[in-house]
Amino acid sequence: MTLRIFGDSISGNCLKVKWTAQRLRLTHEWIETSVLRGDTRTPEFLALNPAGQVPTVVLSDGRPLAQSNAIILHLAEGSLLIPHDAYDRAKMLEWLFWEQYSHEPYVAVARFQLTYLGRPRESLDARLVEKGYAALARLETQLQATPFLIGQRLTLADIALVAYTRVAHEGGFDLTSYPAVRAWVVRVEYALNIR
Repeated sequence: MTLRIFGDSISGNCLKVKWTAQRLRLTHEWIETSVLRGDTRTPEFLALNPAGQVPTVVLSDGRPLAQSNAIILHLAEGSLLIPHDAYDRAKMLEWLFWEQYSHEPYVAVARFQLTYLGRPRESLDARLVEKGYAALARLETQLQATPFLIGQRLTLADIALVAYTRVAHEGGFDLTSYPAVRAWVVRVEYALNIR
């Protein structure tokens, strides 16, 4: 059985799973699963993931796995996308946890509201915008010091965080003041061959 990835192409969380599989040259099948059309609410999908969320994968042995960062960690086990050094690996995990708590809830949510729900920019909660810019500033600080989030090499931290950062403008975030972030997005897109 081939790895099957149930994902919505508008979702950065789904795309990071796809990009990780592609980077690792894993044979996989992408199954477009639209959140907006309600594909994640069908009985068939809920049998795979009772939370009704994408991404969800079905591994080659038939076991399902959900949550984007858990999936990419599983797929990349033993690869160069996970640092061998214990401290660097912990720093990568730090970025993965931070991404889901301090970046995605602001940058991705603003993007979804503006781009997919059609809300005007003025309707965004000011705190949402403030926290989104704080996340971008945190990335800028790190990327002024290192070309990738964990030093000199691409890791899962970069894949996870580029997913929504590269489309932050769709959430109303102006990246003009974040030159290191913009240069990093280009580096990661090039490394993943996703431009």
